[in-house]
Amino acid sequence: MMDRIPRRLRVAFSRPLAAESGSPTAGEVAFVAYGVDCILSGRTVLEADRLSDMLNAHDEYDLVGVTVERLDDGMPLQVDEVVVARDELYLVHASGPRGDAARRRHTLPKHVAMKVGPYEVQGFLHGLPGADPVVSIRRRKPMIPLTGARIAYVVNGEPREDELDTVILNRERIEWIAVVDSDRAALPVRRPLETGQPEGT
Repeated sequence: MMDRIPRRLRVAFSRPLAAESGSPTAGEVAFVAYGVDCILSGRTVLEADRLSDMLNAHDEYDLVGVTVERLDDGMPLQVDEVVVARDELYLVHASGPRGDAARRRHTLPKHVAMKVGPYEVQGFLHGLPGADPVVSIRRRKPMIPLTGARIAYVVNGEPREDELDTVILNRERIEWIAVVDSDRAALPVRRPLETGQPEGT
C-alpha cells in the first residue's frame, strides 16, 4: 500500500469531497483503513445506507485529509488525497449511520477469532439462524461486518489494541478463522477458511 500513498489517483466517486480546509460536508464520514503495512485515517463520502454496502459496491475509495501511520516505525505521513483499492484493505471502520433498521434481517452472532494479515481480530460474525456464519462466509460479498470487535497489532515494536463497535473485514484477507468463547482472551487453534476444518492441536 505504501508505494501508492504519495500519488493522486483516479477518483472513485462522483460526488465532490470537502475542501482541503478539513471541514467535513454532508455525507462525509471519518474513515480508517487497516492495510498490510500502514493504517490510513481520513474522510470519504458515504454513498450508501451502510458502509459495508458502499465498500462492496466500489473497487476503489477516495480519501481526503489522510494521515498514514506506518506499522514498522509509527511515523505519521500527511497526504491530501489518495485512492485505495479494495484488495489493499484488510479492515475498515468509519463513523456514520448503521443503515435502515427496516432492512435488517434477524441474525445470530457467533464469536470468532481470526488472523487478517498483521492483525489478530476477535468479534461477532452474524449469520442467518441455522447457518454457520464461518462456513457460509465464502458465499457472502467480500466486505463483511463484525461487531464488538477487538483488533490487536504491533506498531514500531509496541503492541496496540483497538476496540470498535463495528468493523468491516475483507474476507479475501482472512488467513484463518475459528469460533471461540466470547470471554476467551487468547487466540485459539486456527481453522483455515478454505476448508472450514480445524487444524491439529
